[in-house]
Amino acid sequence: MKQTLRLIKRDRLLLFMLLPGILYFLVFKYAPMYGVVIAFQRYNLYKGIFHSEWVGLKYFIEFFQGPDAWRLIRNTLLLNVYQLLFAFPAPILLALAFNELRKAWFKKISQTISFLPHFISTVVIAGLVVNFLSPSTGLANKLLGLFEISPISFMMMPDYFRTIFISMGIWKSVGWGTIIYLAAMAGINPELYEAASIDGASKLKKVWYVTLPGIMPVIIILFILQLGDILSVGAESIILLYNPVTYETADVLSTYVYRRGLISGEFSFAAAVDLFNSVVGLILVFAANKISKKATETSIW
Repeated sequence: MKQTLRLIKRDRLLLFMLLPGILYFLVFKYAPMYGVVIAFQRYNLYKGIFHSEWVGLKYFIEFFQGPDAWRLIRNTLLLNVYQLLFAFPAPILLALAFNELRKAWFKKISQTISFLPHFISTVVIAGLVVNFLSPSTGLANKLLGLFEISPISFMMMPDYFRTIFISMGIWKSVGWGTIIYLAAMAGINPELYEAASIDGASKLKKVWYVTLPGIMPVIIILFILQLGDILSVGAESIILLYNPVTYETADVLSTYVYRRGLISGEFSFAAAVDLFNSVVGLILVFAANKISKKATETSIW
C-alpha cells in the first residue's frame, strides 16, 4: 500500500493528465451502461427504468425468431469481412508506398491529398457518391454513355451496395489510416535496411523482410481492435446511402437498431439487439487477443 501511494505521489502530474480521458470514459461510456437493463424490460418511458415490467429474454427470443435476424447478421458479417479484406490492408499498402517515395515535396503533396477526405463530413462524402453515381447527371454514367452503355441506377440496385459502401469507406479513411503505420515505420532501425542492401536485397524484399515485420505488432493490435467492431458497421454511412429497395444487402444490425429504437420507439427491442451486438464484439476481441498473444506474443493487454 505504501509503495502504491509513493508511486502515485511520484507520478501525480502524469495521473492528473490522464484525468480528462478517464472522466470521459466514466461519464460517456461506463455511466450509461446501466441503461442496458431495458433490454430485459418492457420499458415504459413514463414509468422509467426502475418501475418498468421485467420480461427476461423475451426480446432476444423475438429477434432471433423473427424474419430479419439472419439477414441482418449475414449482411453485417459480409460487410465487415469485406472491410477486413479490402479496407483494412489499404492504409498499410498506401503507407508502404509513401515510405518508398524519395521526393519529399511529392510525398508531402500525396499525403495531404490522401488525408483530405477524412476532414470532410460523412454527409458530404455520401452526397458526392450519390451524385457521382446518379443515373441522369452522374459522372459514372456519363462515362458509361461514351461506350453506349445505358445509364445504371447504382443506388437502387442491392447488388452494388456493398461495393459502393466499401469503396466510399476506403476513399474517406485510407489516407488518415496511414499515419499510424508511417509512425511505426519511422521507428524501424535504418541499419536493418543497410544490412539488407549489403546482402543484395531488392526494394520488394526489404519491404517483405524488414518493413512488414517491423510494423507487424501495430498491424496485429489494430486488427484486434477492428474485430471488436465486426458487428458494428458504420451506421451513419449506410443510413446516408441505403433505401428500402437495397435493404436486402444494406440493412445491418446498427441500422435496424436505429429504425426500431429511435424511429419506431421500440426501445427495449432495440436495446436487446444492440446488447447482442456488443457482447459478440467483446467476445471476438478477447478471442483474437488471446490467439494473438499465443501466436505472436502481441496483445492489447
